[in-house]
Amino acid sequence: MGNEMSSFPKLRPIRLKAPGGAARDVTIETPVILAPMSGVTDLPFRRLVKSMGAGLVVSEMIASWAMIHENAATLRMASVDEGTGPNSVQLAGCDPDAMAEAARIAVAGGADLVDINFGCPVKKVAVGQMAGSALMRDELRAARILEATARAVDVPVTLKMRMGWDRQSLNAPTLARIAQESGIAMVTVHGRTRQQFYEGTADWDFIASVKDAVAIPVIANGDITTEDEAEEALRRSGADGVMIGRGAYGRPWFLAQVARYLTAGQKVPPPDLETRRDVLIRHYRAMRAHYGEQPGLRVARKHIGWYVRGLPGAAEFRGVVNRQDDPAVVEAMIHDIHARAMGEAAAPVQAAA
Repeated sequence: MGNEMSSFPKLRPIRLKAPGGAARDVTIETPVILAPMSGVTDLPFRRLVKSMGAGLVVSEMIASWAMIHENAATLRMASVDEGTGPNSVQLAGCDPDAMAEAARIAVAGGADLVDINFGCPVKKVAVGQMAGSALMRDELRAARILEATARAVDVPVTLKMRMGWDRQSLNAPTLARIAQESGIAMVTVHGRTRQQFYEGTADWDFIASVKDAVAIPVIANGDITTEDEAEEALRRSGADGVMIGRGAYGRPWFLAQVARYLTAGQKVPPPDLETRRDVLIRHYRAMRAHYGEQPGLRVARKHIGWYVRGLPGAAEFRGVVNRQDDPAVVEAMIHDIHARAMGEAAAPVQAAA
């Protein structure tokens, strides 16, 4: 099934063919990809992760109907940085015509790629809207959505899905073949079923069966939080790249670490505390600029909590930050917790000297 690999590089560029001709082809130089995550992969976070070395970043999942109705919040979610390397906007929906129109809007807004969501397990989406992972149970409708979206735009269209709805219906290889025949350029597989949500462990071995089923690139997703896990996911799946989601929480530099290891075999240490503080401040200010001071502060709270994990007093700090409404005070608190952590880290060295 999966391909054994014993030498670097383990990753090579992926070229995705566009129906609009070579001018719209997309090359992912280093296929270490930031996963679409609702409430997380907004433009400030995507911009930061990309600037630190990710090969591709994907927007939050966007409802096709909201895109068509040009909801202001939805259009902000779909905003991209044009001319900074490939970026992708992910769409969800159950109506082929709506998905096609939303894809056209995304491309007009600057998207280099359109990604289709067949993986979201959330009840509101998968049951209430019969979208996301629910489409893995309706292969005929899935095919119509894939074909309509791929025909609607002149850029590559990709697909993200799970292994299947449950362990009794592991039809990702079949859907991958349908996707390939429908004009989809690349498939990402999260190694869990819908019924697992995010419980248990990702099955990277199963992803190899999807890789064996198609000629288009396949990306492995799920439970990649270290460089070694990324290498193991590639070895066991035989995939062409990796997609990282929760492993990037509070670590926008992590994708660059994975990319360096999988291309050159070099493990780069995480940034020191001073650099981590500076990255957090940069991210915090970008969120406030993007959303406005108070909304930006509210969005930032979860990110701040992720950044400070492991620092002395982090739990108490998070509790205070989550009740603080003054953006300037929060920024001062970020400086303070890092200063205290750096002081504590430096103390043994000074004593030894």
